[in-house]
Amino acid sequence: MSISLIMMYPKREKRDEEDMSTAGGAFAKVTKTSALQDARNFNETPVNARKCAFILTKILYLLNQGETFSTHEATDVFFNTTKLFQSKDTTLRRLVYIAIKELSKVAENVYIVTSSLTTDMNAKDDLCRPQALRALCHITDATTFQGIERYMKQAIVDKNPAVASAALVSSLHLAKVIPEGVKRWVNEAQEAVNSDNKMVQHHALGLLYHIRKSDRLAVTKLVTKYIRSGLKSAYAICLLIRIASKLIEEEGVSTDSPYFDFIESCLRHKSEMVVYEAANAIVNLKCTTPRELTPAVSVLQLSLSSPKPTMRFAAVRTLNKVAMTHPQAVMTCNWDLEKLITDSNRSIATLAITTLLKTGYEGSVERLLKQISPFMNEISDEFKIVVVAATRQLCQKFPRKHDVMMNFLESMLREEGGSEYKKAIVDTILNIIEDNPKAKEAGLGHLCEFIEDCEHTGLMVRILHLLGREGPKTSRPARYIRYIYNRLILESAPLQAAAVSSLAKFGAHCEDLLPNIIVLLKRSLTEVDDEVRDRATYYLDILQMKQKNMYNQFILNPFQVSIVGLEKALVAYVTEPSDSSFDIKTVPLATQPQLPSEDTVKKPFINGIASPETQNPPKIAPDRMAATRQDLYAEQISSIPKLSELDLGPIIKSSFPIELTESETEYVVQCIKHVFKQHIIFQFDCTNTCNDQILENVRVVMQVPDGYRKICTIPCPELKYNVTGTTYICMQIESDDLDSLPGTFENVLLKHIVKDCDPNTGQVLDDEVGYDDEYALEDIDVLAADFIQGIAKTDFGSAWEEMSPDTEVEETYALSAFKTLNEAIRNVVQFMGMQPCDRSEKVPEGKMSHSLYLSGLFKGEDEVLVRAKVALSSVPENGVTMRLSVRCNNPDVANFIVSVII
Repeated sequence: MSISLIMMYPKREKRDEEDMSTAGGAFAKVTKTSALQDARNFNETPVNARKCAFILTKILYLLNQGETFSTHEATDVFFNTTKLFQSKDTTLRRLVYIAIKELSKVAENVYIVTSSLTTDMNAKDDLCRPQALRALCHITDATTFQGIERYMKQAIVDKNPAVASAALVSSLHLAKVIPEGVKRWVNEAQEAVNSDNKMVQHHALGLLYHIRKSDRLAVTKLVTKYIRSGLKSAYAICLLIRIASKLIEEEGVSTDSPYFDFIESCLRHKSEMVVYEAANAIVNLKCTTPRELTPAVSVLQLSLSSPKPTMRFAAVRTLNKVAMTHPQAVMTCNWDLEKLITDSNRSIATLAITTLLKTGYEGSVERLLKQISPFMNEISDEFKIVVVAATRQLCQKFPRKHDVMMNFLESMLREEGGSEYKKAIVDTILNIIEDNPKAKEAGLGHLCEFIEDCEHTGLMVRILHLLGREGPKTSRPARYIRYIYNRLILESAPLQAAAVSSLAKFGAHCEDLLPNIIVLLKRSLTEVDDEVRDRATYYLDILQMKQKNMYNQFILNPFQVSIVGLEKALVAYVTEPSDSSFDIKTVPLATQPQLPSEDTVKKPFINGIASPETQNPPKIAPDRMAATRQDLYAEQISSIPKLSELDLGPIIKSSFPIELTESETEYVVQCIKHVFKQHIIFQFDCTNTCNDQILENVRVVMQVPDGYRKICTIPCPELKYNVTGTTYICMQIESDDLDSLPGTFENVLLKHIVKDCDPNTGQVLDDEVGYDDEYALEDIDVLAADFIQGIAKTDFGSAWEEMSPDTEVEETYALSAFKTLNEAIRNVVQFMGMQPCDRSEKVPEGKMSHSLYLSGLFKGEDEVLVRAKVALSSVPENGVTMRLSVRCNNPDVANFIVSVII
């Protein structure tokens, strides 16, 4: 450490340490009121340095703890603090600088201390100069910048490295608010790069790059110059490596560039820091090939045996990242990684384990898991969850080793652990079961044993639900009945209710088990909890009918309605009594929202209509929030008098927002389609991005295609700057011909009256009427998917068998635009607007054919089931072949579904 740095941290006397030890108790009880009162002591003459330093420390402690000071309070304390400049005590002076920086964020007229800070910055006291410089730059704005510019230039090239480094870092912060002024310091920054001090050279290079980063040619010259001349500071070389990596990525050059040669040469640098930075840069470059990764991986492999924990951690973390994309390149390090399994640093050990799980070959899986098992008891739940996630990936990679990994996960289930850890294991077992049918019975058996001693209600309910869904489809379904019934007699009411539902599914699926299930359900009729009794009674009555269609409709694939919509419908029915009985079909269904894919649906696939929803995927809330969108839109529409007067019925489906303009244009417009049984409401959310205009009477006009008739338009009265307003158009579906439902609304225009306003206040400049204007928007497509709700089917096979084969319509298509099964399936799901069932949307690796199952409800009435068999053509140019089978009790709907795909 240099002499200047030692001077910055003088050794405390024993008396000072005693004072600090007693300060801890004072800080525990300090309040803002007492601190503000104590700050008046700053006005005393002469200044009591020790007393004022303690008071100032309390104020800084409060600020650090998040205590908020009003502008008046902060200003008072700030000006009281400035009185302490008359003291020459070094410790107090440094606290004053810190207080100035913190209080200047809230206080007013902070420029008053500019003169004092400038004086300190140019003083001979090397201990205070860097701190004074930092504080001065913190309070500097465009109005006071010129007054300090000369001093800053001098400080950048100061012989004292602490001063020069402080000036360079402060210049970087100033560049954010006064970029043009800092650009004039480029000569001083270039001179500082030649400094012998490591930190000064590093900070100077950073400032020089920041000044030139918007000029690609200047950055290229900068990197080229210092690649050739070389830099002494290891920190500066690390920064140069990062800049060179960024240039490679931005320019899209290959690894033949001189930048890559420079990075690769740094692998042989004498500094460990530079070597690691170079290796990390190489493995993160997108253009790097496995051959070019080899030297970087070799360097990281050497670091795995370093005596420094930081080097081992950095190396194993980087290798872990490489293993995700190039596992073969990391396999050469497996022997060294296995040594790290027992590393005393648990972070290093966990990363080593997860890396091995990603890079191991099939024959080493069993040996590797045996090595890991003893170690699992020594790490925390957080690290165990990471290992579990890696095990899931390993099982996907080597499905034939599912029995070994199932046993490993089952042993972890028996160990102690929190709910998150147990949940991670259960989730992994569930994923293995769903991805690998051969692992189903073993996985269910492990989960059955787990619920016998499980204390987490949520996990047990999930497992009971899984047993009810998958258990009846196994070779010996009777073996699971005991575990489920044990929950009925041993557990709490929520688990008893879940167990009743699971037993009912066994009875509906397995005729030979039905008499036994009925006996068990009858025993549940005397349970104390009413939910358990009601479920038992409900399922018992249905099972005793012995009708498969009743099983499917009420047990296997029950009618799912929106809970929010059901509540509103019941409240409305109770508040307004009617002679007719309550009709559950008037309640909106609990549809599964379909998220738009990142890939665009190909135009030839959609009957000549390209969906704007897929061209511009909207940013939406997560599934949990998106599931209630329809209820929120229904409430919003019902609050508009003109729309509520129309007999629209419940919303069938609401689309995601469709961008009708670019995001950078003067007016930003999004459209949401709300589809009803015989109507469509187009909701246009408009934003005015011009701060010198106010729009009035904002509405949208468009050409109406055949089969539709415009009912009404509801304009937005006023659209202020950056405030979203909404206008609506209601269309009625006149034609009964289903083929006329998909169509395009062309010549879409945003019409409005423009009035000029003051950009600062938003007030209209005069009382003139303004002038009419219009703005062209994108066309709006109404697709077949807009009329179909995705409805989840927990048992697609039963629903398919229940629907008569006579209702089936079948067609074969050549989807030449798609080259992989995954791509074809994503686009089919997107276009159909239905809900995938039985996880059929996931295609196992290596398969040449796959079956996709979809379920939906057309216009809220007709249930539609689709079975799409897709296969890769033997000729790659022909893409994918699809055979589509559609079952629907309404033949017109079935024919319509197959006709919209060409």
